[in-house]
Amino acid sequence: MEFGVFSLGEQFSSNGQESQLGRIQELIHLGNYADELGIDLFGVGEHHRLDYVSSSPQLILSYIAASTKQIKLTALTSLLGTTNPVRLYEDFATLDLLSKGRAEITVGRGAFNESFHLFGYDENKYDDLFDEHLQILLKANKEEKVNWKGDVHHSLVNAEVSPRAYQSQLPVHIGVSGTKESAIRAAKKQCGLAVIMLGGTVKRYTPIIDAYNDNASSNNRFVSIAAHTFIRETEEEIENEFYPLYAKYWKHLMENGIGGPMGMARTDLEFVTSKESTLLVGTPAQVIEKIKYQQTLFNQNRMLLQVDFGGQSLMEIKKTVKLLAERVIPEIKKMGGAAHV
Repeated sequence: MEFGVFSLGEQFSSNGQESQLGRIQELIHLGNYADELGIDLFGVGEHHRLDYVSSSPQLILSYIAASTKQIKLTALTSLLGTTNPVRLYEDFATLDLLSKGRAEITVGRGAFNESFHLFGYDENKYDDLFDEHLQILLKANKEEKVNWKGDVHHSLVNAEVSPRAYQSQLPVHIGVSGTKESAIRAAKKQCGLAVIMLGGTVKRYTPIIDAYNDNASSNNRFVSIAAHTFIRETEEEIENEFYPLYAKYWKHLMENGIGGPMGMARTDLEFVTSKESTLLVGTPAQVIEKIKYQQTLFNQNRMLLQVDFGGQSLMEIKKTVKLLAERVIPEIKKMGGAAHV
């Protein structure tokens, strides 16, 4: 099983240039730290808001590529509905060349809708935009010259797409959170599936992954599970540190029209740290139990761990990543935690 850590680039402090610079530097440091510890993948989410600093993950990832050696790099996720798909491929092909084959593409809708107005797209045509952009992206990934005729994207005739990726084709994953239809689309397009678990119990996501598995070939199946992650040595540390951070995170989302009171509730610590919870919150032993439990349900190929929610300091974030790398991942590997592709 592979492990990735990612950030959405949230910035809960002021939006001044110095604080934005500092937050971006934290992301760069985190990517390098993950590489040093042997984490398999690092990701940065795309947002176009003043409370996030990562409107261009591919630029941030390119900077990280120059100072890392092994770690794979992706956006989590690129907003495909409001992004030119040819340009998206070219950006990540360039990243792939700079990193000598370490780039991946992960696309999705995202939590906010500001990018539709910002870039002049009609949100009412979201499904058509996403579908056509995905088809063009996949064509660009396979073909040096792209031909296309559709309804929402302009026609392309022998359009040359350059540069070409270092890899023969870039791995492409589709991020989903709640619909079986999106999972089926990922399977039929021979893409990987990245399931974003946003709360509740793990089993509620079984139908989504089952729908993907039922429609995916064994050669193309690749399932990633993404979750908020917070690891500490003791439950006392978790109770004292986790709840204020999670409340701050959900309060911020509520104020921006996403989420609800459930997200802010001080849920029983026994449930939060149990294997049934989607939150990868707990001691190293508890997180190991959670991951192994999920593997019995999903046989996932990769875990994607958002480690910096709630405005944590870099020092706090690194505590989780260090325990993940030194205490959790070795035990999963030792216990045979390798999903079958």
